Amino acid sequence: MTNHPLTEGMNPQQRQAITAGEGPVLVLAGPGSGKTAVLTRRIAWLIREHRVPHHHIMAVTFTNKAAGEMRGRVEALLGEHLRGLQVSTFHSACARFLRADAELLSYGRNWVIYDSDDQLALIKRVLKVLSMDADTASARHMMNTISRAKSELILASEYQARHYAEEIVQRVYLAYQNALENANAMDFDDLLLNMVLVLKRNPVRRAYYQGRFQQVLVDEFQDTNTVQYELVKLLAAPQNNVFVVGDEDQSIYAFRGADYRNIARFRRHYAASQQHLLEQNYRSTSHILDFARTVIDHNPNRTPKALHSDLGAGARVRLEEVYDNDLQAEYVLEHIQKLRQRQCLDYKDIAVMYRSNWLSRAIEQMLVREQIPYVMIGGVSFYKRREVKDMLAYLRLVFNPEDGSSFGRVINTPARGIGDKSVASFHAWAADRQMAQGEALVRIRELASAALPTTARNRIRAFANMWAGWREQAARGELVKLFDRIYAETHYEAHLLKISESDEQFDERKENVVEIWRMLGRAEELGQSLGDFLVEQSLYADVDDLEEGDDRVTLITLHSAKGLEFPAVFIVCVDESVLPHRRSLEEPGGLEEERRLFYVGITRAERFLLLNYTLYNGPSRFLFDLPRRLLDARPAVLNMLGAGDRLEAPTQWARPSELNSRIQRDLRIGKVSTPNQELRKKIRPYTGNAPSSDRDARFKVGARVSHPSFGAGKVIGAPDRFETVSVLFDEHGLKKILADADGFTALDE
Repeated sequence: MTNHPLTEGMNPQQRQAITAGEGPVLVLAGPGSGKTAVLTRRIAWLIREHRVPHHHIMAVTFTNKAAGEMRGRVEALLGEHLRGLQVSTFHSACARFLRADAELLSYGRNWVIYDSDDQLALIKRVLKVLSMDADTASARHMMNTISRAKSELILASEYQARHYAEEIVQRVYLAYQNALENANAMDFDDLLLNMVLVLKRNPVRRAYYQGRFQQVLVDEFQDTNTVQYELVKLLAAPQNNVFVVGDEDQSIYAFRGADYRNIARFRRHYAASQQHLLEQNYRSTSHILDFARTVIDHNPNRTPKALHSDLGAGARVRLEEVYDNDLQAEYVLEHIQKLRQRQCLDYKDIAVMYRSNWLSRAIEQMLVREQIPYVMIGGVSFYKRREVKDMLAYLRLVFNPEDGSSFGRVINTPARGIGDKSVASFHAWAADRQMAQGEALVRIRELASAALPTTARNRIRAFANMWAGWREQAARGELVKLFDRIYAETHYEAHLLKISESDEQFDERKENVVEIWRMLGRAEELGQSLGDFLVEQSLYADVDDLEEGDDRVTLITLHSAKGLEFPAVFIVCVDESVLPHRRSLEEPGGLEEERRLFYVGITRAERFLLLNYTLYNGPSRFLFDLPRRLLDARPAVLNMLGAGDRLEAPTQWARPSELNSRIQRDLRIGKVSTPNQELRKKIRPYTGNAPSSDRDARFKVGARVSHPSFGAGKVIGAPDRFETVSVLFDEHGLKKILADADGFTALDE
């Protein structure tokens, strides 16, 4: 077996997974453990050794690029072109299948697919017909809500409303789905949902597909949602030759509907499944892996993994406390220079990662200032973001009344009914009187009438009145008050809500705007004028002149970093309320997902991992109780964080004794493969502490409670170390509440 070409160079656990026999197989692949090599070699093994015709194999992944790479690697392994090998995304596969089967669901042959813009336009029309608010924000919210329902296999006719807000969704969902069917169209969610309906409702077609695909393989299984999981189950039956590769610890896309619990569902549904743990990491040093394990071990409902590496201990994880984002950028610059000088790294070997895009601003400025080339992945340069350009345009127009470009950008942003014709009329009126733009804005305020259409004149006059007030504020050097006034008088926050596709995007846009407010505050402290500030920002904004080339520092969000690796990784602003994001405290499972996001960032690092947090928010809860031996930090920081001297940080798993016994049982009978029993013995469950205060007793799990804003509810999570209680409120859903919050009390039953 060890000499077989398809397993050459593989470690024992990889070989066991590649050569597994018939039936369901679950491969839990830690970061950097070679999962893609295992998956592609498994496909090649089925074709070469199991004699499975390649057109009877179906492999699915999450991007067309990944699917193309997977097919190419399989063909390279076998040395032949495999026409008919089904390697694609879920959506591509279902779209292809439904070309033959959509008529079974009463669709016409020429049905079409609606993209997100088509969906949004249709929902707006539906809202108008139902006499509901049809603005973009409302329509996007409704579109996302309907999408989540479809991903959970909930049809429009089956949607159950528990309160008034859901009654609205129910009405819109039904009307929207009827409109889609009348248009002979499917949205992207329908592609998957309708394929499930075909397989469930039509035994003949179900038997056809189940006979066609003798082997089903799934990559990134932790990122599947409910409808995708159901598709896999239906297509793999009855032979159940299903091979899935995933890792609960790297599930970071819940906002897209991904559900890491599908791994647990797989175990329950396929009780006799073979399980293989890929724990040897080929990417990172031992210090980085031990640090990563210490962080992720606090998450419940996961399979513990003894990640290990043959690359040596390596450097300790560098942790630094900085005052604010600007000093954070200086910290990054200092260590980039050290890495290049002392470790001989190129710029391309270095990545700077962050939870949210607004955090890139200070780092971008620093790189531009020092003429260090960089590339931004998964985001747009701070100064190229829509809301940033809007707010800077307002400031430029205040400073320079003749700035036609800025005037054109903001005169109807947010929308105030001043269209292109009105703007053209205003400019024509000014030109006829040989007035510059600024003079025209002043004059239109003073004239009782102007040779302009009445509506256009009144609306431009209202804008000119606001602009004049801003000019007076700027003349007093009150930059922060100027910004506050522009933001409030233009109702820009409502505009941000309208143009954002999700709550998270709204938060991101607002943080970008707040970052400009912070920058103005610093400028005011330094005694800068508005002109000084704008000149400085224009220098930083002109980033396109940086020399292009492959040797560039990578700036990237943690969500976009998955699948990548770099010799040196900075994770900046590991602050409480940033990572974890404050919104995660209000969402079921949100805190655990934020911890997984941090874990993904950590495990992108090969040799050097550098972290910092700011005093503005304080250190993230994820940084507490870390092993002292892994950290390179000042003693004051170590003492403040309570860093311990042990490798084994306590882990908190749900029902730890049961989970531990299951793992031990699986190891005994050989159901789970593991490379190192000694390493595995180091992973011990944390049994938890007995309630230690009256607060814990009052807010025990199952207790009924009352809150002045959210009403009555039931405790589903006892107070944690940060004194927050998880409560499922009767009317407001799941919330995290501080145990000592005013008016938050337990109800006597």
